[in-house]
Amino acid sequence: MNFCSDNTTGVSPEILDALTQANTGTAMPYGEDELTAKVQKRFNEIFECETTVFLTSTGTSANALALDALTPSYGSIYCHKDSHINCDECGAPEMFCGGAKLITLPGPHGKLHPGELETALAATNDAVHHTQPAALSISQASEAGTIYGPAEIHHLSAVAKEYGLYFHMDGARFTNALCTVECSPAELTWKAGIDVLSFGATKNGAMNAEAIIFFNQKLAREVGYMRKRTGHLHSKMRFIAAQWDAFLTNDLWLNNARHANAMAQKLKCGLETIAGAELYFPVEANELFISLPENTLQALEDAGYGFYRWHDAGSPLIRLVTSFNTTEQDINGFIQTALEAS
Repeated sequence: MNFCSDNTTGVSPEILDALTQANTGTAMPYGEDELTAKVQKRFNEIFECETTVFLTSTGTSANALALDALTPSYGSIYCHKDSHINCDECGAPEMFCGGAKLITLPGPHGKLHPGELETALAATNDAVHHTQPAALSISQASEAGTIYGPAEIHHLSAVAKEYGLYFHMDGARFTNALCTVECSPAELTWKAGIDVLSFGATKNGAMNAEAIIFFNQKLAREVGYMRKRTGHLHSKMRFIAAQWDAFLTNDLWLNNARHANAMAQKLKCGLETIAGAELYFPVEANELFISLPENTLQALEDAGYGFYRWHDAGSPLIRLVTSFNTTEQDINGFIQTALEAS
């Protein structure tokens, strides 16, 4: 069993079925099809407002295109030092933005704090020698698997708005966060101050489906051109839309995320009883960061379990990620192997 990432899993059967159904007849290309229009309306319903949506197939393109809409080439994007846009996207946000600069900030449990943000922004000035504050980006859930509640987002938004920053949310695991917070999608986004959301489905059962959702629609005016220019406008867009249509039907998106979150909690409860085990962050979504004795890790690796050792190859800290199709048998087997080695 591979716990390295929720990207290691396959595709929800419902989504595969939807792709098969979409693979009949003809449809207009480049997003002019009926399924894409249907999905746009569905997003409006889910978020309780009029949105402008651009479908794409990768989280990196969703984040980079969204940030390009918010940030001039001489701008600064404020983010957590461990954020995905800083550590894992090979400079794509800076490239798409024409050279904008990421300003990284610390924060416990993978999250930004309004005080740190305000301190950093208060130290800026409008001298031509410096990049200018333009955007704030947070990950939901964070790279530590922790979650921003609506109040936390609102407090960050208040600081961002005071200094004229637009607010972006990297929602690769947005649904996992939503299921834990148990509020509405609107309350976790635009009602708390988010201007644009990169909404991910791929990690939660889709094949390759992401969406850039603009709540502040004036910011979306040029994104269509940039999506085309950068090679992320799919000619057969109906196959991206079909995934979203199935994902958002009959609560598949919520049920998948609830299951992944529940499996992470089960894993946590089993592993934290091991002598020497240490949880590094609260388990709030579907990621678990835990330190285990080296002999336990070796036994798990020898048994064929996949996971990442965090920071370096010799670290006792590992990351475990559960998915929409992780089974209780998978969890029980991992825990039993760990217990027997301890």
